[in-house]
Amino acid sequence: MLNKAPASAPGLDSETESIASRRAALKLALGAGYAVVASPSMAQSVVTTSSEGLTTGVEIYDVAGSTVPFYYAMPEGKTQLPVLLVVHDIFGLGDHIKDVARRFAKAGYLAVVPDLYARYGDATKYTDIAQLMADIVSKVPDEQLMDDLDGAVQWASDNGGDANKVGITGFCSGGRVTWLYAEYSNKIKAAVAWYGLLVGNKTELTPNHPLDLAPQLKVPVLGLYGDQDQIVTMGALKQMKAALAEAGTKGNAAAKASTFVLYPKANHAFYNDRRPTYQKKAAEDGFKRTLAWLKAKGVV
Repeated sequence: MLNKAPASAPGLDSETESIASRRAALKLALGAGYAVVASPSMAQSVVTTSSEGLTTGVEIYDVAGSTVPFYYAMPEGKTQLPVLLVVHDIFGLGDHIKDVARRFAKAGYLAVVPDLYARYGDATKYTDIAQLMADIVSKVPDEQLMDDLDGAVQWASDNGGDANKVGITGFCSGGRVTWLYAEYSNKIKAAVAWYGLLVGNKTELTPNHPLDLAPQLKVPVLGLYGDQDQIVTMGALKQMKAALAEAGTKGNAAAKASTFVLYPKANHAFYNDRRPTYQKKAAEDGFKRTLAWLKAKGVV
């Protein structure tokens, strides 16, 4: 279900659009510089969540002989907590996504943010999107991402989390990963994908995208998107909606239960208060919907 239709739809991109065109669209949508704070007005919009009442830290866990660093935040002194995997965008394990983890911890979750790019470099050090994609993002196999998220679930289960109450949420490229994990994993109960990419070029490292795997969806997904998104097109959203509807008619309960919210006049990365595309009203509504969705689907 698409909960809100846009007043107007941007032009539809081909499913086979080139990497170069995606880079151009990313630059157009988010701004070529990608400075954390690009202006005084942006500085005023930055949300800072304190660690008071929380236990936070950076640790590592092992996956197939490699170490995966991660940030975690959880209510202090609590155990058997609901677990939320928080999947970063292409900019890696930076200050914004750590703050997001603390927001969910304040809501009662053990929030875990694995650095899914750590084997290839530090994504937080980049300001040029094309270079970041070439050096790091394009080198990460989807299979490895799934294994790393499994590792995060295991760590959380061993460190105060309830293995029977696990959800996932992610942003931009992390939104795509969220869809993939919802199509892959039996370890979670629900997912929320924030403007996650749905289609793209198929490569040896990315053999499928969320649209391709829609019939295999294992848990219900809430998709949060903006109608002015120049990266995730309205065409891709319509295709995903249709694929989920078809899967639902064939008995896939998770696909049938999945839904979208489309925010008017919102661009890509509307949740990120460190980006010029931040939209406070949509961001706050999306966060409330995320908490409600996770609760309704049994994560809490």
